[in-house]
Amino acid sequence: MSTTLDTLAQKLASDTLKVQDALGEDRLYMEVAQVLAAASQSMEEAFLTEVRVRLAEQKAREFLEKKLAAAQAALQAKD
Repeated sequence: MSTTLDTLAQKLASDTLKVQDALGEDRLYMEVAQVLAAASQSMEEAFLTEVRVRLAEQKAREFLEKKLAAAQAALQAKD
């Protein structure tokens, strides 16, 4: 069952973040989590874990992109 739970949580998290970005609602995932909580605490927890992991990865990528851009700008400024 955990494979089914994980698979469903992954898909729902991915879809939710796409809709969240499209709508510009940065807390939509919390509303989805509330709906899940009423039906399945296990699914809610798996979903929130998936969302948090994805959001953390996005923030880390943004950080890396900014660091790289700053380093490239510094190299170009030296030339």
